[in-house]
Amino acid sequence: MAAMLRSAISSALFCLMSLTVSAVVSPTKIQIMPVDQVKTGMHGVAYTVFEGVKPEPIDVEILGVLRNMAGPKSDVILARLHGAKVEYTGVVAGMSGSPVYIDGKLVGAIAYRIGEFSKEPIAGITPAASMMEIGDMEKAPNGDLDASESKATLGATRTAGPGPTKDDPATAGYANLLKPIETPLVFSGFTEETLQLFGKQFASAGVVPVMGAGSVSAQKQPEPLEAGSAVSAILVRGDMSIAGTCTVTYLDATHLLACGHPLLQSGSVDMPMAKATVLATLASPSNSFKIVNTTEPVGSFVQDRRTGLMGRFDREPQMIPVTLTFHGGPKSKQFHYEVLNNPKITPVAMMATVFNSLQGMNEYGEDTSYRLSGSISVLGYPKLGVQSMFAPVDGNTPTAYGIAVSVGERFGRIYENPYETPKIEGVELSFDMVPERRSARLENARTDLTEARAGDTITIETLLRPYRGESILRQIPLTIPLSTPKGSLRILVSDGETLDRLRRVPPALSRKLPLGSTIALLNQEHPNTRLYVSLLEPNPQAMVSDSVMPALPLSVINVMDGLRSTQDMVVIGESASDEASAAVDYLVSGAQVITLTIK
Repeated sequence: MAAMLRSAISSALFCLMSLTVSAVVSPTKIQIMPVDQVKTGMHGVAYTVFEGVKPEPIDVEILGVLRNMAGPKSDVILARLHGAKVEYTGVVAGMSGSPVYIDGKLVGAIAYRIGEFSKEPIAGITPAASMMEIGDMEKAPNGDLDASESKATLGATRTAGPGPTKDDPATAGYANLLKPIETPLVFSGFTEETLQLFGKQFASAGVVPVMGAGSVSAQKQPEPLEAGSAVSAILVRGDMSIAGTCTVTYLDATHLLACGHPLLQSGSVDMPMAKATVLATLASPSNSFKIVNTTEPVGSFVQDRRTGLMGRFDREPQMIPVTLTFHGGPKSKQFHYEVLNNPKITPVAMMATVFNSLQGMNEYGEDTSYRLSGSISVLGYPKLGVQSMFAPVDGNTPTAYGIAVSVGERFGRIYENPYETPKIEGVELSFDMVPERRSARLENARTDLTEARAGDTITIETLLRPYRGESILRQIPLTIPLSTPKGSLRILVSDGETLDRLRRVPPALSRKLPLGSTIALLNQEHPNTRLYVSLLEPNPQAMVSDSVMPALPLSVINVMDGLRSTQDMVVIGESASDEASAAVDYLVSGAQVITLTIK
């Protein structure tokens, strides 16, 4: 009886799992047609979605094979597409990945098109066998390595592309114009100014911001995915979102292949994968594209390679949760969203979303200043603090842009360490908006004394000039250390940036530091809302990783010189130790040096 009960339960669970899988995908077994069997003049059929969720057939005529077109042993099949819709729209952005079949066998995925203003719907097809290699990488021991397998440039010049060949005379003249079909990116909740400012950064990160239209939501989409369905890769989701959409080439019960070319070519990735609905296909002489609504999540893209993307239905992507809180208006506001955890995309995505959030506030104005505080949480390390003030500067650069760049630089420093891949667990940033330009320049620094003794306490008198405001007097007491030698003593009165610059690790060294040392160094930076008084000493200071050893005698430096061969060490000719500071609720700038004689 118990055995029968267990059997019944197992059967029920199996049926439930089968129903769950079938709600996501509609898998079919398919044979692959090798490239050497593809001949000029053959006819087949491709599938893509022009509207809605159901793939529609497109007649395909094979023109020939471009050997080594996408790199060594990486062929591209050239084809002409036929049919009323495709002849009207041309090869559209979002069509990449559309499967092509001949005699029921999968030939490959539409992935390339000819130029910008082509009158004919001529497309390049990535062979199916090349795409199937992506699945083998997932199983290989080194499958998590970055894809350095050649970011092939497709025929930029006549010498770069393969000219007319004896085997494929019909392809003459097409090779030099062939390029990957763009993936239309839907930027929901972003202003045009944001896209103009950060378009180049997205492009350098591998994402060409070909503007699409549509939205991103988690709305249920009951229709199962099938070959030819639209599928989206999500870079940002929440109160702001960025998603790129292409087409499913192949799928089974556990995974799918899509696009036929890379999105970022980042190798192993962890990128949300979702169903998509095509609202319409917009025909344009320069750039036809699909208007897409990204809908129900169905797993995660785990591979982003030269011949396409691979997604798994049994993976839950790990994104970076971000919370932005704004104070200073009639009521506080919060934005919540998630960002892809990726060394190339995360810094620019954080810059774009922070800038876009600031610019989108009603309280934003040309004379608005911001007090920024918060933290970036990295698994296994202390929180990376973020504390600074930003005020408008003369010129055309918005204050929000300076804030965005500052945030992006911190993420860049986290990711550039060569020892480990950081797991960023969350970001919380709080902005206090002040409706005035709160910047102040150090005009003067002095002391009434010209001589003092070690151990004495003297008063440094400073004069700050706020922007279009009355001067502010600040008196800072300073105790001269007992170890101070007799003679001339130089006292530096400065902002935090000047002090940090004296201790800053050279870029070549900072890129070699472990993640823990990088976070520690960033946490040691001085807030720019204080005025600092430091002692400058002629003895050099040494920096080893994140540790600063000021005022070292030459004898000690000579002993430590042996560390240069085993550790990253920097020696700076002059030591600066900050001994005192005063809080000033302004963005402080400027520096002066006072000279005092120690008796």
